[in-house]
Amino acid sequence: MPSETTLSESFGATASLESFDGTAISYRQLGSGPPVVMVHGSGGGLHSWQPVAEHLADQFELWTPARRGYAPSGPGRSPKRFADEVGDLKALIAKIGSPVHLVGMSYGASVALHATATGLPVRSLVLWEPPLYAAGEELAPVLDEFSALTANGDRRQADRLLAEKVARVPAALLDLMDAGEPADDEPDDAPGWRRDLESMAADSMDVERWSTVSVPTLLMRGADTWQPMPATLDRLATALPHVTYTRFPGQMHFAPSVVPEAVAAEIARFLPRS
Repeated sequence: MPSETTLSESFGATASLESFDGTAISYRQLGSGPPVVMVHGSGGGLHSWQPVAEHLADQFELWTPARRGYAPSGPGRSPKRFADEVGDLKALIAKIGSPVHLVGMSYGASVALHATATGLPVRSLVLWEPPLYAAGEELAPVLDEFSALTANGDRRQADRLLAEKVARVPAALLDLMDAGEPADDEPDDAPGWRRDLESMAADSMDVERWSTVSVPTLLMRGADTWQPMPATLDRLATALPHVTYTRFPGQMHFAPSVVPEAVAAEIARFLPRS
């Protein structure tokens, strides 16, 4: 039976389940209505979807897991592959007991694509900027350098590496990042990032494979998000058979945190209530 510990009365309790390989996957659940599973991106956790979820809980039953590698979930095995995360979602959907709407943010949107293409019982798919361009052998040296930097305790340089080589953040924004001071209370997400890089390095940049995703799909992005994300998502929109493609004016990759009410409203318009 899942163990439960109340973390946030406003966002429900946290519980855990055992995945296919014994890894503990923690999650929160709140709201009522059709079940929706919300998958966070790299560097995230149980909190990542909370700003958006708070605007949806009156219409949907929301399940927000912490992916393997991100506390309080277990680390999982290494090297990680997308198939491992699909297995975790399969275990969670089995617990829910019915097909779900699947929502993914950034790397979590890539996970959601893999899960849907694999044939999990998904009714519809919502994607926020999956970084499908960040894949393949070119990420292997990034993974090695990131592991070395975090092992030496140089998290500022490790974050700069991720922003520059994975997220492809423009130089002007990188300089702004460097000017800021890291928060003392930030959780250590380095183990999760390493696992995510393992999955991405073993994956493919082939966007056409997602033409097998037959469920209705909402694809969202910020209108001001930097390249190569927009070009990649344009190709994805062409490949997906049943897609609604939405852009948020004046927003970039971080819109789910910056304008959560607007993102929630778009999701609510798209998802059926029954």
